[in-house]
Amino acid sequence: MPVFKEPLTMSMFSHKHFLLATLAGLGALVAPILSGAADFPTRPITIVVGYSPGGANDVLARIVAEKLTTNLGQPVIVENRPGIASIVGASYVAKAKPDGYTLLMGASGPIVFNHVLYAKLPYTPQDFAPISLVGTFPLVMLTHANNPAKSVTEMVSFAKQNPDKVNYSAPSASFQLIAELFNGKTGTRFQHIPYKGSADAITAVMTQDVTMTLIDTGPAITALQGGRVKAMAVTSGERLKDLPNVPTMTELGVDINVSFWSGLLAPAGTPPAIVKRIQEEVARVLELPDVKKRITGLAITPVSNTPEQFDKMITQEINAWRQVATEKNIKAN
Repeated sequence: MPVFKEPLTMSMFSHKHFLLATLAGLGALVAPILSGAADFPTRPITIVVGYSPGGANDVLARIVAEKLTTNLGQPVIVENRPGIASIVGASYVAKAKPDGYTLLMGASGPIVFNHVLYAKLPYTPQDFAPISLVGTFPLVMLTHANNPAKSVTEMVSFAKQNPDKVNYSAPSASFQLIAELFNGKTGTRFQHIPYKGSADAITAVMTQDVTMTLIDTGPAITALQGGRVKAMAVTSGERLKDLPNVPTMTELGVDINVSFWSGLLAPAGTPPAIVKRIQEEVARVLELPDVKKRITGLAITPVSNTPEQFDKMITQEINAWRQVATEKNIKAN
């Protein structure tokens, strides 16, 4: 028996040291990752907005950034990089270092509709790590205050009888998609008339250059206060608190339940622990009473979700809108 003592001891010794060395090596690799997530952030964070200052997406980003600065203990700065349907800002973040310090206040436009409408983009959905929704808002159908149609049903009836006399204004291809979805669901043929922005699209309704528009809630509510337009329906699943007397499309028998959104995304490859940390803080921020009040004041509903839910939602929306764009042959210029 003693003859086996030393070889056995040496074998155990070697095996033990091998395991220790292996564990030490793994620890050296894992420790910085865990430490980075635990210590995050250690310097300022930048939230890129792909639109000009003053717009709803910009204001929303600044509301969230202000509170994240307090919660995270580091400055959270909003940087505007507008241009080409928010492609400039989105592309910048897609190519940024995936460390959690450069984020995008994305929206339906650059993340969903651009991938449906543009043949080529400098980024793909896979270039982003979704963090959380921040807010959603439906569209409002506006028509001139003197339009004899008192409901969407009456407007649809007139449109079917007079297809050459009805049209709509749209400030971008994404709004055009919603209007063409309405055409498809109602069997109408409202003709598309392009305009440069939401304000111009609404003005066209006021001057009766177009029959109607489907437009974002903020500008719509402002226009309604002037009395020159009236709201026929909203595209959300429920009525808006700001427009309690305006029915939803689904109430009227039109199968449309659509909302645009804004949300935070990071470059793909950002450590999941950092993504989770930011998501948790965003969720806390959106529950603050003063934040809810400020966001709802923009006619936006504050809402958060998990990275997994956000990612799934984006994929589903891209697939659904691609089908509409293909059927109607809608492309961005």
